[in-house]
Amino acid sequence: MALAFDEYGRPFIILKEQDQKTRLRGIDAQKANISAGKAVARILRTSLGPKGMDKILQSPDGDVTITNDGATILEQMDVDNQIAKLMVELSRSQDYEIGDGTTGVVVMAGALLEQAERLLERGIHPIRIAEGYEMASRIAFEHLEHISRKFDFGASNIEPLVQTCMTTLSSKIVNRCKRHLAEISVKAVLSVADLERKDVNLDMIKVEGKVGGKLEDTELIYGITVDKDMSHPQMPKQIEDAKIAILTCPFEPPKPKTKHKVDIDTVEKFQTLRLQEQKYFDDMVQKCKDVGATLVICQWGFDDEANHLLMHRNLPAVRWVGGVELELIAIATGGRIVPRFQELTPEKLGRAGLVRERSFGTTKDKMLYIEHCANSRAVTIFIRGGNKMMIEETKRSIHDALCVARNLIRNNSIVYGGGSAEISCSIAVEAAADKYPGVEQYAIRAFADALDSVPMALAENSGLQPIETLSAVKSQQIKENNPHYGIDCNDVGTNDMREQDVFETLIGKQQQILLATQVVKMILKIDDGHVVAKQWCHY
Repeated sequence: MALAFDEYGRPFIILKEQDQKTRLRGIDAQKANISAGKAVARILRTSLGPKGMDKILQSPDGDVTITNDGATILEQMDVDNQIAKLMVELSRSQDYEIGDGTTGVVVMAGALLEQAERLLERGIHPIRIAEGYEMASRIAFEHLEHISRKFDFGASNIEPLVQTCMTTLSSKIVNRCKRHLAEISVKAVLSVADLERKDVNLDMIKVEGKVGGKLEDTELIYGITVDKDMSHPQMPKQIEDAKIAILTCPFEPPKPKTKHKVDIDTVEKFQTLRLQEQKYFDDMVQKCKDVGATLVICQWGFDDEANHLLMHRNLPAVRWVGGVELELIAIATGGRIVPRFQELTPEKLGRAGLVRERSFGTTKDKMLYIEHCANSRAVTIFIRGGNKMMIEETKRSIHDALCVARNLIRNNSIVYGGGSAEISCSIAVEAAADKYPGVEQYAIRAFADALDSVPMALAENSGLQPIETLSAVKSQQIKENNPHYGIDCNDVGTNDMREQDVFETLIGKQQQILLATQVVKMILKIDDGHVVAKQWCHY
């Protein structure tokens, strides 16, 4: 848009690219919006479930990501359409709040939009459809509460938590090691959890990765790892009962803030300057020794002379440690970050049972492990893998597992997976539809049909006949009045999800239904808009 003036000085507005814009109103606008939302849902539909396919995404600078995580796929897609962006934000909301179920929530929203399109073609007003969806979502929400069950766990009984995390990891590329990774995730969460307050601070769990080794080598470290090594190769590689000085001041003489020049015209003056510098280094190292420090971790670097002096004084040191890592080390060891040498006191030292340097493979890559810290609540999950993409996907998978374990500590209610909860809700919503007079009952029935799309996608992605499989499971649920029957994606031989130990968190499933309904209601209420003639998304 630009402002211009005619020959009389009167202003007028020039709208650019008018030939490329079309204005849609009423039913046409709603259909265009629905088709944009369905296009995004269609992309993610094939990634749902344990047999879901992966997507390969390339960023503008050439970085390649292979993943089946819904939030990551939508985050990295170049989406132009505003309605498609709403679907991206929907997935992001689910990721921020729950951490899992990001693909399912978009598939659910896409199915609701598809059903809404059929109702619009039958002449039902979009507001009535939105109201019907709202009623149906409340029925489904309450029914999930009804079919959920609570389970008890503790530090000694972590099996229920492990089983739920395994369900999350089943749909990831790391599913061959799901038991090992689920146990690591649960132990990490329980290490930092406050079970009395039912609170978990995931910032205390650091997830690090290093290319090399195999996925089975992934380990949980009760402490911190730093991607650094000792500043001098002759410093000790292992320190027990370490007292750590955490410094943000450099090991070097102070530099005047003003411009300065030093004239040295004799050897004596140079010697005096050198001795003064050496004394300054001596004083700094001695100050660290006097307070009882056995290891120095510094945010800044130090020159060779200081490094040599530290080695001779038997004071191991690590340099160029980042600010975030420095804070984590301070939290874990119970130490204080010291900005000036004058402020260093024995009370400000951090304590760790063991500090060791570890090297990997033939590349001589080294890392520092700080273990058995005074505050053992900070832990590190250290991932190994064959390539960078594998490590990045494992990090995303572990993030989902950590979030699921955190949600279970906050609310220990679960529903059974494999689409059993959606099928049960669909039956309940369908049964409740007849109680509502008016047009809304059509929307409530459409909501029930949309709920069936999740188990249908699971069956389709597992190579089963979708309609036949869904019909069989649905009739089995109604016949036996058992809400635990779902899609047997892994071909175990039973549809009972209790026997397969396939769990999902109740709050995650409820959040999916509520978020999907809210976004669909918002899309249905839009009846006017300028549409730029571009593609909706490309990836």
